[in-house]
Formats: sequence, C-alpha cells, structure tokens
Amino acid sequence: MSEPTLDILGIGNAIVDVLARAEDRFLEAKGLNKGAMALIGPEAAEALYAAMGPGVESSGGSAGNTCAVAAGLGARVGFLGKVADDALGQVFAHDIRAVGVHFPTAPLKGGAPTARCLILVTPDAQRTMNTFLGACVEFSAADVPEAEVARAKVVYMEGYLFDPPAAQAAFYEASRLAHQHARQVALSLSDAFCVERHRHAFRKFVREECDILFANESELLSLYETDDFDYAAEQVRAEVGLAALTRSEKGSLIVAGETTLQVAAVPTKVVDTTGAGDAYAAGFLAAFTRGLDLAECGRWGSVAAAEVISHVGARPQADLKALVARK
Repeated sequence: MSEPTLDILGIGNAIVDVLARAEDRFLEAKGLNKGAMALIGPEAAEALYAAMGPGVESSGGSAGNTCAVAAGLGARVGFLGKVADDALGQVFAHDIRAVGVHFPTAPLKGGAPTARCLILVTPDAQRTMNTFLGACVEFSAADVPEAEVARAKVVYMEGYLFDPPAAQAAFYEASRLAHQHARQVALSLSDAFCVERHRHAFRKFVREECDILFANESELLSLYETDDFDYAAEQVRAEVGLAALTRSEKGSLIVAGETTLQVAAVPTKVVDTTGAGDAYAAGFLAAFTRGLDLAECGRWGSVAAAEVISHVGARPQADLKALVARK
C-alpha cells in the first residue's frame, strides 16, 4: 500500500458563496426560514440575488470551506466537486487552488451553470442559506477517481451532497475505494433540514460506511429523532468509531469507543456563524491526520471555528497555524 500524499480529500458541492448582511424583516418579506439552508431554482436565485445587498463572492460549499481552512493549517488537501465551464466556475477553481487546495475535477460543458449559495447574515450572526445547485447535480460516481481517493488519509464528505441523487452513488463509490485502500471515511451531516430530507439514507451510511462523523447538536438530534442529546450521543457511539459533536458555546463532545472528551469552545465575539462547523471539521482533521491526540484535535477544531465566526465569511482571516500554536 502506497503512502498517502494527501491528508484530506474533500468531496462536496462546488458552490460560489455570496455573503451579504440582511435584516430580519428582509427574511420575513422573502418568506425565508431563518438559520436553514433551502434549495432554490434558477429563477428564485436570480430574484434573490438582485434583491440582496452588496455581497462578497468566494469559492465555497461546506466541504470546500473545510478544505480551504485545513490547507491554512498546513494540511495537504484535495477537493472533488463539479463546476460549469463558465465565469463562476473559473472563480471557484482559481479561488480554491489559490489557497493551496488540489482541485482536479473537470468542469461541466454545455449543462447547468455553476452553483451559487446566497447567504444572508442577520445582526444576530445567524446565516440563512439559499442554494441553487446548478452543475453540482451532475456530480456522480464517475467523478470519483480511484487514484485521488487512494492518495488521501481521510476522505471527507458533506451531507449536503446527498440532495442530488447521483451524488449518493458517488458517496458509496468514494467509501468503497477508501476502505479498499485502507483509508478512513468522514462525513459531516451539514444541516438538520438536510438530515430530515435523507434520514434513512444517512443512518444507513453512518452505520455501514462512516469512520468519523461530524454533527452539531440539532443535526444529531434530528438523525436519531430525539430531543435528548445524551441519548443521541450514546446512539452514535454504538454506530461510529469516532464522532465529534459540536454544541456552539458549550464546545464539543468527542466520543470514540469508551472514550468521552469534553472540549471547551474558544471565546470570541460572534459576527457570522457561516462555516463554523466546516472550520471545526477542518481543524479536527488537520490535527487528526498529523497523529495528534483527540483532545488536541478538538482544540484545533474549536480554534478554527472561533476564528471563522469572528468575522463575516467562512474563510479564516488570521494565521491559523499561529492560533493553534498558542496553548
């Protein structure tokens, strides 16, 4: 078995994020479900984009953000995701490569345009996301090269990718290849509403394919259809070898076999919660693939998440290597 040349290979929706501030009344006027991610069509995307205030555009998507943050921590990272051969597709490819992420997926020619996520950040720092999946729906098992999977220590996949049907087949293909090459499979549940849409499929994948699970409290409770966090944590302990469960200001709980670790959140002023879970997963996996202990993995995750929520946007603005070096 050859030695890995990547620490993390992310697989997810290749989306250009557009972030803009908005008041609660704007969300109410547009009938938007605050704090959730909704899938919208091209017409709705155009109308909302036109009505939004000034925005900041960057390569995004949940796994894409995780990959970018992990690269900032010094991890060797690759990403697989489908963009179109258009202007936004070029923005995505240039942006993610510029932060040090290997991005080998060929663009889609002659199909749907590149996906975009319109993110509205309210004064309470909550983010409400409206996603037009565009070219992402064309991502399939054929876009998962064995050579790319084989070279990564951990293959990390985002739950949002469960929405396009062909992508579920890609999940299983990536998992099959990873385990065939003695690599680990990590999954982020992404969003409680996403879990509700695909609960049965998620439960099956978590139980049968997943080695490392990332979930926040609401996602975990939705997965196990309970309002008892402790009960849900025990359920996931029985189904996954390692789970990192985030609880906002309460920090995170790491469960692995008989081990239970409570990791404190890093205090910070919350400006924008966009990408908090993505950044936590990035910090955790960057430390994990270095062979650091689980408590340190959780601390790296907390540091990365705190930095990202301290400003608008899902990408770090400070030197993450310097931040995790402080004890």
